[in-house]
Amino acid sequence: MDDTRIWTAGIVVIGDEILSGRTQDRNVSQIGLWLNLQGIRLKEVRVVADDMGAIAEAVTTISGRYDYCFTTGGIGPTHDDITVDAIAAAFGLGVEIHPRARAILEAYYETRGGVTRGVCAWRGCRRVRA
Repeated sequence: MDDTRIWTAGIVVIGDEILSGRTQDRNVSQIGLWLNLQGIRLKEVRVVADDMGAIAEAVTTISGRYDYCFTTGGIGPTHDDITVDAIAAAFGLGVEIHPRARAILEAYYETRGGVTRGVCAWRGCRRVRA
């Protein structure tokens, strides 16, 4: 490994609530600090709306420009979350339900109102596949 190589990263912060000011981002500084400790230089941060096109454009640009692309926000336990679908579409990939993860969630939420699409996405039940 070349010790002189400087690895780079970008972060895409996703969410209308961040852009509106209703929610304050607390992830960028923590991720930036962690990256710095790993020797990875954070070069860019973008905040985008909960919009398929905006998310897709940001993740493809950031991932093409830097060694690492991190996303934060966007994924939540709501029926209208589009983050997983937007990122998959950006890279021409599909999304599938992970059967074991779904079974774990269904068992956990059985007495809590059941599993919704949003809960499934939020808790890692969906995965992007090639």
